[in-house]
Amino acid sequence: MNHADSSPDTTMASPAEQLFFSGNRRMQADDHVGAELCFRQALAMQPDFGEAAANLGYLCSKAGDPAAAESYFLHAIATRPELEEAYLMLGVLWMEKKRFIEAEQLYRDYLQRHTHSAPVWSNLGVLLACLQRDEQAEECHRRALVCDPEFKKASFNLSYLLLRQERWDEGWRRLEDRWQYPALATHFTCPRWQGEALNGKSLIVGFEAGHGDMIFYMRYIAELKRRGVTRIALVCHPALVELFKTLDGVDELFAFDAVVPFSGWDYWVPPMSLPYLCQTRAPDFLAAIPYLQADRQKVADWQQRVSAQLPDGVLRVGIVWCGNPLFENDADRSIRTLALLKPLSQIEDVALISLQKGQGEAQAREADFALWPLGHELHSFADTAALIQTLDLVISVDTAVAHLAGAMGVPCWVLLPDYRADWRWHIGRSDSPWYPKNLRLFRQARTGGWPPLILQLATALQSWKSSGN
Repeated sequence: MNHADSSPDTTMASPAEQLFFSGNRRMQADDHVGAELCFRQALAMQPDFGEAAANLGYLCSKAGDPAAAESYFLHAIATRPELEEAYLMLGVLWMEKKRFIEAEQLYRDYLQRHTHSAPVWSNLGVLLACLQRDEQAEECHRRALVCDPEFKKASFNLSYLLLRQERWDEGWRRLEDRWQYPALATHFTCPRWQGEALNGKSLIVGFEAGHGDMIFYMRYIAELKRRGVTRIALVCHPALVELFKTLDGVDELFAFDAVVPFSGWDYWVPPMSLPYLCQTRAPDFLAAIPYLQADRQKVADWQQRVSAQLPDGVLRVGIVWCGNPLFENDADRSIRTLALLKPLSQIEDVALISLQKGQGEAQAREADFALWPLGHELHSFADTAALIQTLDLVISVDTAVAHLAGAMGVPCWVLLPDYRADWRWHIGRSDSPWYPKNLRLFRQARTGGWPPLILQLATALQSWKSSGN
């Protein structure tokens, strides 16, 4: 998105340029309708105004019109062949549409003329990593860093590759080059923890990323206590507050939408920095499982309900098939059609219980096979944890529920897409070093999709039940 000149001296600008600058200001102010009108008028006045076409493409992409966006990006490239941002945005658009051959060729064409473009090298590296061409992807990211050693996006993208390959030392270090934390950094008056000795100190752990990420990184609370932290506070998502009361070592809890004090601690730290700062090496990250527990009274209440509904000898299996639709790879990690899971219901003496919240929750109430829909009764992760504690098995796509079951020590089978699986599931493994005794990974075959994997899952479930678990 080209709005670097949002406040230029426009006294010598042409009418088209003045409209372009006005459009940039409107775009920065989130007035996308006004910005689009300005860019369209500028392009009508000056058809070879590539920057205006590129910005129109960006706005169309944001508005969910990829066809129009592609047309504008191609127009921008045709009129301004050196306009790097147009190549970057078109490449991302094609990648999202899985037009991988075209996206790769686009990037390589640009790099033939501009060998020192760190952003294009990095974007090509992301594309190749998604295609599991890891060696080439790593080379691209390192080329980007040679072009611009301060290009942190390339370093962060490289961390994904390194961590999924279990190359911990450099992987954790480069994970530190992810996005910055202006809200946390400006909120707290204490310094950010950078690895100093913690004996006798107090620390507040900020929130970061999604619910599953927070659950995953909470394994480090015990390590912080072992390092001598006398008082630990935690800021987290509101839906996690009640659950995190079961974390040993947490002395204070704040929802991020509540009033969080500015001071009162020696240091603050984002949770995703804990592996690096704690100098995590394999296999010393294997925190004791479980490190999260369910509320005993909630468990007792659910146990009474589940036992009344299901006879003894029936295998109780909780299922989750959809994640947050806002997640960047949700289209691949989620199972859009609940009916695909029907083979699981055809196994004798297996009861399927829906733990699904949000996207997909309505499907549970309309299923054409036996499924007990309980998602609407789960108001927080504490409720979900209590229900999970009464189950024999959880089957989930890559969502927070998978991490919750893992952290609780409950048997969980995780269904993974072939395309862009999270780095925490690594490469080719059917087990998880993060939840070593209770998680089993089921991976899509290359271009195989969900149906073959679900048939494999049904066979495994039948065998698991027959063997007495």
